[in-house]
Amino acid sequence: MPIITNINDLKTLAKRRVPTMFYDYAESGSWSEQTFRDNTSDFAEIRLRQKVAVDMSGRSTAAQMVGQDVAMPVALAPVGLTGMQSAEGEIKAAKAAEAFGVPFTLSTMSICSIEDVAAAVSKPFWFQLYVMKDRDFINDLIDRAKAAKCSALVLTLDLQILGQRHKDVKNGLGAPPKLTLKNILNMATKPRWVLGMLGTKKHEFRNIVGHVKNVDNMGTLADWTAKQFDERLSWDDVKWIKGRWGGPLIIKGILDVEDAKLAVKTGADAIIVSNHGGRQLDGAMSAIRMLPDIIDAVGDQIEVHFDSGIRCGQDVLKALALGAKGVYIGRAYIYGLGAMGEAGVTRALDIIHKELDTTMALVGRQKVNELSRENLLIPHDFRGCFEKP
Repeated sequence: MPIITNINDLKTLAKRRVPTMFYDYAESGSWSEQTFRDNTSDFAEIRLRQKVAVDMSGRSTAAQMVGQDVAMPVALAPVGLTGMQSAEGEIKAAKAAEAFGVPFTLSTMSICSIEDVAAAVSKPFWFQLYVMKDRDFINDLIDRAKAAKCSALVLTLDLQILGQRHKDVKNGLGAPPKLTLKNILNMATKPRWVLGMLGTKKHEFRNIVGHVKNVDNMGTLADWTAKQFDERLSWDDVKWIKGRWGGPLIIKGILDVEDAKLAVKTGADAIIVSNHGGRQLDGAMSAIRMLPDIIDAVGDQIEVHFDSGIRCGQDVLKALALGAKGVYIGRAYIYGLGAMGEAGVTRALDIIHKELDTTMALVGRQKVNELSRENLLIPHDFRGCFEKP
């Protein structure tokens, strides 16, 4: 076993152990992948302000996200097909998050169902909702999330249509995946992954299959899904979902100040500044560049969270110091899952926590909620907003 010291070590190991089509699914952006790259590289533009001869004892990363206590203000983001990175991957990730004391968010497009995950954990998790045209299905999903005692609903707004990811097309990733000779031979080189998949019956989108009329296998699922993402999604739909849900609502996919102001009007409990990890609108600004303007516009009216580009604890600290009340990791924990299963997710969380805690000390803060822009050195031209013509 190689020595794991950072998230990139987990990424390297995951690439060796996960079939290419599923590794590429997570490790890709849309079109030219400009926004995908900027999400991570733009963090390097922000530097840290070192402080010395200050009391670094008694540090704590404990915080709250939407009123819920967390060991650190980091949640596992919703990631589709998590159960194809490692057998029953959603269950493994949820158990690791629960043990660590941070939220796990289950995707609508998960392999393990809401009920599968609920049966495996003892504490509530969060559920992420995509809005489909089939409103009866949405009503049912919300009711199932309530029955599973999910403690927050994460409503994703930036996937009304699917941005093209070239790697997925070339790899034949779909529902079901194309089992070409190339893909089969590649899977044969991943014996740990194959054995895991042979040991479970969870190989399809179990939140959907069996819960929609005439959708009972991967073939009929593909036909249904291709027609279901609602291109007419509006803010009125958001208000309807909030009323239907009745619990804490988090809106994901905000990358514009005006959209942030509209989100506040819906009465949501939090928004997530996110560009879907660079997987939707290629050429959009990185999420970290847009965060300061959105914080300044609505940060005193709604809890602002952050997603897209987090790869280490220092990234977490920078987003928090800019004003976010919580951040989400997606690929960082997916690397751990693909590399080492549940233990890998725990290792990813341990790495990020240690990096956050150590960096917090070296910038002179004892508590995570004491972080501010005073701890950063930010370029004058860093912000994402441009002058309108």
